[in-house]
Amino acid sequence: MTIRLIDGMRELAPRYDGFILDLWGVVHDGVVPYPGVIDCMSRLIDGGKRIVLLSNAPRRADDVMRRIEKIGVPRELYHAVMSSGEEAWQCLSRRDDPFYAALGRRCLHICSERDLEIRDGLDLDFVETAQEADFILNTGPAEWEDTHEDYAPVLHAARRRELPMVCANPDLVVIHGGRPALCAGAIAEQYEALGGRVRWHGKPYKSVYDSCLALLAVADRRRILAIGDSLRTDIAGAAGAGLDSLLIAGGIHAAEFTADGALDLRRIAAALADRGMSPVGTAAGFVW
Repeated sequence: MTIRLIDGMRELAPRYDGFILDLWGVVHDGVVPYPGVIDCMSRLIDGGKRIVLLSNAPRRADDVMRRIEKIGVPRELYHAVMSSGEEAWQCLSRRDDPFYAALGRRCLHICSERDLEIRDGLDLDFVETAQEADFILNTGPAEWEDTHEDYAPVLHAARRRELPMVCANPDLVVIHGGRPALCAGAIAEQYEALGGRVRWHGKPYKSVYDSCLALLAVADRRRILAIGDSLRTDIAGAAGAGLDSLLIAGGIHAAEFTADGALDLRRIAAALADRGMSPVGTAAGFVW
């Protein structure tokens, strides 16, 4: 298998009318936008393209918009935002399927202070221990430096009581300021390994793409390109939704896919072949 190296979005823009962009690892690193990203988004918007940001952030869409604006991503450079946190909030609010209808109201929230806004508007009683809870809402570790061992006691206690978990961010790790940090998905996998039951939201699950496509409003899926840096979530999710994808290899897989400061296309192609994935190409970054 070979993989095409894309030097910039100018090569692909004529083929597509709509773009679904991952945020962390493509647009920004949690602190600032990556070099060239704002220019690239501006050129796509000026060219009449539709852009929707699809994030596995465990936060409401409006919260995501405010946060990225603070780090330098203006609202006029995209049309809408969809997030795993928004989908989880909607499901907790509606409770229109058997899993959510049976959850109860006492919630143990595994989270950081950054994630507390997701509680707003939910008729829940937030408790401090697994012994008090009906279920767990998992939006991620409290601190960037937290490890699996930090969450083992509460997960074991929850498993003994057979508490279900809602995971509002399926990512395992994220690059924060150039360093890997644990995400909610890693805690959810840890809980599943103990035999716990988890309802997942966000990429790569199809439901979040359905919501995103409604916001994008491009009828022909062949004219939509999903761009992301994670094989497990972005590239797999796009394939499951029947969309073309572009792998940004300078994100979460950078250490795996680079050698001597340059992309190693053989490594990338081998990883894609192992997973049965076929994006339209790969690029070091999301630039024009």
